[in-house]
Amino acid sequence: MNFARALRAAGLPIGPGRVIDAVRAVEVAGLRRRDDLYWTLFSVFVNRRDQREIFDQAFHIFWRNPKLLEKMMGLMLPQIDTGEAADPGEKLSRRLQEALEPGKGESPDDADQPPELEMEATLTFSDRELLQRKDFEQMSAAEIAQALRAIRRMRLPIPETRTRRTAPAPRGSKIDMRATFRRSLKPHGVIELALRERRKRRPPLVILCDISGSMSKYSRMFLHFMHALTNDRDRVHAFTFGTRLTNVTRALRQKDVDVALAKASEQVEDWSGGTRIGATLAEFNRLWSRRVLGQGAVILLITDGLDREGAAGLPEQMDRLHKSCRRLIWLNPLLRYDAYEPRSQGNKAMLPHVDDFRPVHNLESLADLVAALGDENPGREEGLSTWRSRARAA
Repeated sequence: MNFARALRAAGLPIGPGRVIDAVRAVEVAGLRRRDDLYWTLFSVFVNRRDQREIFDQAFHIFWRNPKLLEKMMGLMLPQIDTGEAADPGEKLSRRLQEALEPGKGESPDDADQPPELEMEATLTFSDRELLQRKDFEQMSAAEIAQALRAIRRMRLPIPETRTRRTAPAPRGSKIDMRATFRRSLKPHGVIELALRERRKRRPPLVILCDISGSMSKYSRMFLHFMHALTNDRDRVHAFTFGTRLTNVTRALRQKDVDVALAKASEQVEDWSGGTRIGATLAEFNRLWSRRVLGQGAVILLITDGLDREGAAGLPEQMDRLHKSCRRLIWLNPLLRYDAYEPRSQGNKAMLPHVDDFRPVHNLESLADLVAALGDENPGREEGLSTWRSRARAA
């Protein structure tokens, strides 16, 4: 059915089995009432809360056109026109709009054509290499969609660190005296030593992302990156900052990326504005550092370092932030330029207090970041001393 195809194109996991179940359910429930049809299809196609909004929008767009409804009655739907589907002011899901675009559904002419065997050749090896190296700013809509799919597949292998807490272990390095005494209460036999060792756990990951006007061309890609990390592992905390600090962790924990970004957008009030890095870091250090920077946290600071307030208070806040974490990595999209020089006051104030200084402007740079975070013995970046020397000389 074309309605099921549209939902599948919008991202809902609908296979042939569900389509068969939907047809059988509609045969039983009938088509006399619109509400009956809605809830019949809802019960078959929706099994998660975040899928409800996509289904609701798709249903009201798809079944509103009477021509489409007539064609549905004949189980044939030649084309879906989204131009008159939405009410004025109604905000539709972007991926649903793309799923309902003409040409996405099955054309009636296709039924007369013999079946063709198609092979996916949109990403050859050379195309994939080009996409990896292409700047996010220069990507077309189709390339951005491919890049977002690649970002969603990224995994962050941050090595585990030892905590102060211990757990029972048959070959542990410490004697568990309490458990050993309990074993000694047995009437006979040799007393076996109970051992413990320090537990390992993945450290917290804190992401501070600049969403000011100078970073606006990269903000959406970075939010997708943050959403992928937040849903890939536990203890990830995400913040945005421009002229104020906003905690978007809870919004990005939504499984559906469209729902997550919509909720984050509702929270953030300073999109594409100025940048007050010193003031926002001071707010983070005062309100959040003790809550989220325990147990060897790693910080990803995504910003171009251009500060509206001339780096007022920035050295002190960067120093405090650096001392509160195990590793502070600064990701700067301006590093994509070969002639880049850290001459701004914000860059000069930040460089002495970071462990790594990396570019972040394409998929290749994100992959390099993931590889660097997976290093069990991270050291300072080789070129960091050079950047510091340039900042002092500028």
